[in-house]
Amino acid sequence: MSLEVRHVQTRRDLRRFISLPGKIPASHRGWVPPFYADDRRTFDPRRNLAHRYCDSILALAFDGEEIVGRVAGIINHRYNSAWSLKHARFGYLETIERKEVTAALLRHVETWARERGMEKLVGPMGFTEEDPEGFLFEGFEHPPNLATYYNFPFVNGFLEDLGFAKEVDYVVYQVPLATAISEFYQRAHERVMRRKDIALKEFRTKKELRPYIRPMFQLMNQCFAKIYGYSPLDDVEMDNLANRYLPIVDPRFIKVVITSSDTLVGFLIGMPNMADGIRASRGRLTPLGLIRILSARRHSRKLDLYLGGIAEEYRGRGVDVLMGFSIIASAQQAGFTYLDSHHELETNTKVRAEMEAIGGKVYKRFRTYSRKLT
Repeated sequence: MSLEVRHVQTRRDLRRFISLPGKIPASHRGWVPPFYADDRRTFDPRRNLAHRYCDSILALAFDGEEIVGRVAGIINHRYNSAWSLKHARFGYLETIERKEVTAALLRHVETWARERGMEKLVGPMGFTEEDPEGFLFEGFEHPPNLATYYNFPFVNGFLEDLGFAKEVDYVVYQVPLATAISEFYQRAHERVMRRKDIALKEFRTKKELRPYIRPMFQLMNQCFAKIYGYSPLDDVEMDNLANRYLPIVDPRFIKVVITSSDTLVGFLIGMPNMADGIRASRGRLTPLGLIRILSARRHSRKLDLYLGGIAEEYRGRGVDVLMGFSIIASAQQAGFTYLDSHHELETNTKVRAEMEAIGGKVYKRFRTYSRKLT
């Protein structure tokens, strides 16, 4: 094998980089394509504002003239500065089942990162915490969520063979909705509902929701400040993220808690799983593709939780019960059968306890790996 790793330098190279997932992992029966338009935005410095504080490199692996793998190298300077680290990231790794291809791609990123003074390579991670992170290593039989990796099992073995070790693990809970509201949970909800200082706010339309979008992201910055891998969003990034996802959210599954002075102190965002629609659309947001995605959203029986946060001074005061009870009730009314918690750090014992209190069981695990740059 005449293996060569080349930088992505031309528009043609970038198109090949972005389209590669439709060729390598597409044979995996559970695979769901990415939104290719989203990936084009991610790698475009004019449209993805994270490029203002991230350095990056994209590379393709060739066996002769055949493309056999890809990888991105990223240095998030905002995150490194906040945490006093010298970490580089690898992400968007796709390879055929040959360890030497994985090794060559990661060596390429390591060399690039070392030349820039980095001391550790971590991944898979993206530009920000809103990008996919962590390789699946338990639960391959279950359908994937939006913005998560659905890799082949061999990838994890290759990384371990190449000297990468566990950095952090994420767990994903499945919550059966039929039994999620226990008698104890019902009584707790009734007590919190009698409080006068906080109140649940729900939405019927996106117009009603829009004024609360930026406050939700501002609270997310506060809540996630100490979470592994997170770098805060500025106002422009918040607006861009809102515009990116607002067309596909369902306001019924977004819950916020406000104070008597209308200050937002908690939020929870759920989205119907759209895997079947994304698969049917082949990851392309054409008019027909969008119809298929929205149809899958209507017929889905799994509600995915994506983001949530509670202001520190309001934790332990029933905000979680207000939002949790409401989203369970809305999901039941809409005909969903279970919730998916999305990624939770295995060390986040408080959120894990909440998931387990409503009957959740871990059914997927993701892992982020690291190796020192010596």
